[in-house]
Amino acid sequence: MTDINANANRQIARAAGTVMFAILFGQLAGLIRGILVARAFGASPELDAFFAANRVSETLFLLVAGGALGSAFIPTFTGLLARDEKDSAWRLASALANAVTLTLSLLAALIALFAPQVVRFALAPGLSADPELFALTISLLRIQLISAILFGLGGLIVGILNAHQIFLVPALTPALYQIGIIFGAVVLAPIMGIYGLAWGVVLGAVLYLTVQLPSLFKLITHHLSLVTFSLSLHDSNVRQVLLLMGPRLLGVAVVQLNFWVNTWLASQMAPGSVTGLYYGFSLMLMAQAVIAQSVAIAAMPTFSAQHALGQQDEMRFSLASSLRGVILLALPASVGLMVLREPIISLLYQRGEFDERSVQIVSWALLWYAAGMLGHSIMEVLTRAFYAQHDTKTPVIIGTTAMLLNVVFSVLFARMFESAGWMPHGGLALANSLATALEATALFIMMRKRLNGIQGGHILRGAIPSLAAAIGMALALFGWLSFGARLSAWILVPVGVALGGAVYFAVLWILRLPELGYILNGVMRRIRR
Repeated sequence: MTDINANANRQIARAAGTVMFAILFGQLAGLIRGILVARAFGASPELDAFFAANRVSETLFLLVAGGALGSAFIPTFTGLLARDEKDSAWRLASALANAVTLTLSLLAALIALFAPQVVRFALAPGLSADPELFALTISLLRIQLISAILFGLGGLIVGILNAHQIFLVPALTPALYQIGIIFGAVVLAPIMGIYGLAWGVVLGAVLYLTVQLPSLFKLITHHLSLVTFSLSLHDSNVRQVLLLMGPRLLGVAVVQLNFWVNTWLASQMAPGSVTGLYYGFSLMLMAQAVIAQSVAIAAMPTFSAQHALGQQDEMRFSLASSLRGVILLALPASVGLMVLREPIISLLYQRGEFDERSVQIVSWALLWYAAGMLGHSIMEVLTRAFYAQHDTKTPVIIGTTAMLLNVVFSVLFARMFESAGWMPHGGLALANSLATALEATALFIMMRKRLNGIQGGHILRGAIPSLAAAIGMALALFGWLSFGARLSAWILVPVGVALGGAVYFAVLWILRLPELGYILNGVMRRIRR
């Protein structure tokens, strides 16, 4: 391994460690949020209405500023900084901030005006059958639209800070968002009911944006003259970002369409199905975020700089190492969630309004979502590699195909599950996992061709021991659940996590996986410091 490769990987590893810590904090805050909300509302129709309404503001954010703008903006902005064209970079940031704010404001106003039609025909027709639930969903939707505008501007600032290798503050922003919802659940909900959660979302969006402003002001101090209220459509860099954003916008739209289809279908299933899907997906996403998003967020600026400087060999090695590390961590997380799903859900949420029926609804969704964690994790890293190469078309074409298959799978699997006497919302979760696995496979094949290989042998030499260790872990956990069938979840889960982790890493130690040594050495260095 050359010094350049080693330095790039160390940079990614350090940044990933920082982001992983912050994301873990955010996921813990999200977990507390989920526990408090579940205790207050259970898997109720009112909570179904809240999550359905939240889907609209989340879609707006992701369409305009989240995945689309971030994937197009960061490579261009980072490339300008790498070539020391700072004035051009800040003019680009200023123009896009204006565009994001204007676009989201107009879209939010339009959707608020036509909220009844959106809920009845596009979002959740099953909730429209009850006039009170229908009116509630509309009101919750209109309140939460405010958050989309704040999130949009905050999402752009995240990209600016990440491009400057500032990761801790942006990675902490999701935790502040969760704190806003926690405030809504604990302080506002007892007074305002489910409306308290909606205003908690708005408060969380305010915190998400404002916590980043001090770091932004430090960077922008010497470039304030470049900040204007112009859209700068004549700027070639602005046009490049908009051009790159087009295909990604389509890709995000297709992904969100899938979530809307799931909400649409689940709203017509048993009460609580929308909530079950939300909680199941959120728990899978918590683990996936800590594992894959931390690596992907940290790696993207490095990938972008390597591409801008023509360092293809270095990028190939960095990508292979990132994928190998993600596989190492995603496999045990997937197995652990699948095997321990019921005691985990019971431990976390079964209190207050969240009863045994709610446990079954959520754990059934979690089983099938967790099966797709490896695909989600690999896709997270690979898509960043494409974006770093200023290629938003390839992931969008592949993602669009996969998500259209997802819609077909959702209808098909829901019917199959219902015919088998199973809860049909589990089929929606399985459809997502299968489509994501197919998408990750296609992305890997295309990137392998793009880079003339991704050191597949190196990745495989890490994946095989990880798979063997995961199988050993699964057997140990099944044995533990059988032995402790009558024990409380408060014993089953902690002992199960400790046992599963011990077996997994013991097998890796026996198989002499190098990454395990790197992790231990890193921990020891931090302890000595």
